Amino acid sequence: MKPRLIALAAALIGASVVAIAAAEARPLKWAAAGDALTIDPHSQNEGPTTSLNQQMYESLTERDHTGKLEPLLATSWRVLPDDPTTWEFKLQPGIKFHDGSPFTAEDVVFSYERAMQPTSDFKGYLTSVEKVSKTDDMTVLIKTKGPNPLLVNNTSSIRIMSKAWAEKNNATKAQDFKNKEENFAVRNANGTGPFILVSREADVKTVMKRNDGYWNKAKVPLEITELTLVPIKQDATRVAALLSGEVDFVQDVPVQDIARLKSQPKIRVTSGAENRTIFFGMDVASADLKGDDVQGKNPFADKKVRQALNMAINRPAIQRVVMRGESVPTGIIMPPFVNGWTKELDAAPPTDVAKAKALLAEAGYPNGFSTTLHCPNDRYVNDEGICQAAVGMFGQIGVKVNLVSQSKSIHFNLIQKNPPETEFYLVGWGVPTYDSDYIFSYMYHSRTGSQGSWNATGFKDAEVDTQIESLSKEVDIPRRNATITKLWAKLKDETIYLPIHHQSLSYGMNATLDIPVDVANNPKLKMVSFKGS
Repeated sequence: MKPRLIALAAALIGASVVAIAAAEARPLKWAAAGDALTIDPHSQNEGPTTSLNQQMYESLTERDHTGKLEPLLATSWRVLPDDPTTWEFKLQPGIKFHDGSPFTAEDVVFSYERAMQPTSDFKGYLTSVEKVSKTDDMTVLIKTKGPNPLLVNNTSSIRIMSKAWAEKNNATKAQDFKNKEENFAVRNANGTGPFILVSREADVKTVMKRNDGYWNKAKVPLEITELTLVPIKQDATRVAALLSGEVDFVQDVPVQDIARLKSQPKIRVTSGAENRTIFFGMDVASADLKGDDVQGKNPFADKKVRQALNMAINRPAIQRVVMRGESVPTGIIMPPFVNGWTKELDAAPPTDVAKAKALLAEAGYPNGFSTTLHCPNDRYVNDEGICQAAVGMFGQIGVKVNLVSQSKSIHFNLIQKNPPETEFYLVGWGVPTYDSDYIFSYMYHSRTGSQGSWNATGFKDAEVDTQIESLSKEVDIPRRNATITKLWAKLKDETIYLPIHHQSLSYGMNATLDIPVDVANNPKLKMVSFKGS
């Protein structure tokens, strides 16, 4: 071939490569019903908040979309052979934060200590931790109060931020969200993750750009050049944005639109189970309620009332009518992914209006009573619809419920305040550790400095607390599982919560994408690869 033709061929090949590269790298707009509550990585242990923050911040480990635990910032870990209370983590070398500063063990120690602060909603993951230290720049030791064979399961939720950056910007204290505190990390970010924050307008949009220096890019496609999260609360508007091409990916397809979207040739819908259960909580401890019409008594303190409410819920009807089949009714606040789940525990009581009325009469409420139910309207799949349906069901047994639906940013504050500012509420709980201890610690343990932060029921039992605390120290797995079984038997019988269903998810997207449902509903957008265009 003559030199001129060779040059022309080379130019054409180069142009093709550029065209392919251009086709494989593009911006992506991502829509969801609600926004992250904050981007301070240690402030709010809440699903959409984690979904956003994990794009910028990383942890020692991470779970893939099926829930499998894998290394991330840590290359390996072990319990020291001569000290069963100390875990050693070896760190990935050569990593830099978005500002170019090196990632070291110092940042891990700082981040864990920050996550253990009273204002952090992540302190519940680390209640067994006594001390975090380093032995060199790439080695971290986590010493626990007793042998904790499952500590590593908690590390995927603790995100690492730069100590120097936090100190420079006066953000060493985790944001106190429930008291509406602000710090620099609430609106700015500096992680090691695949995307770098460009701008953040809460409840409007968050723009990130690809981290071209991402340390792990050899193992992930990382084809999104610019990632924009746009909260769109209204179901119809969110779906219309997907159909028009205004957005590329909708994280929470409304159940009423799944079949329609599946019929669209330019749209792909993926579906799957989430590691999350939806349920109602009640104030079972106060001597009197503020929001009812009963004087001097708390109806929820009587187990017969709680059992009556539990029997009044027609879970199959909620599944069929409200969820269009996209849920699994349950009798326990534990998804099937979790260690401790059994088919027997999962069984819900059959709906029995007559028996529920009889129980209310036995409890001294033959004519029922009235109360107020708080419900989010932008957090879980058809959350407000679930509450509306339940209000009608409670009404059938004489319990008249005033429904208050509002944004999750207001709703969650009511639950987390101390004392709580709600007496009856809907909440959902995912289990990132895949172990019952996480549910017990956050939902059933009495409120202490580090545990029970989401237990707004007031339930308190010293023996239960002791058994829960033993789980993070017990190395005999059969004995530990036996304690879990005892706890669930007692707590299910107490009916502290009213389980509704395990939530299912559907993601909608441009047909050139194929994003599988993540069981934690934290889609890993660094894994996105564009197809066919």
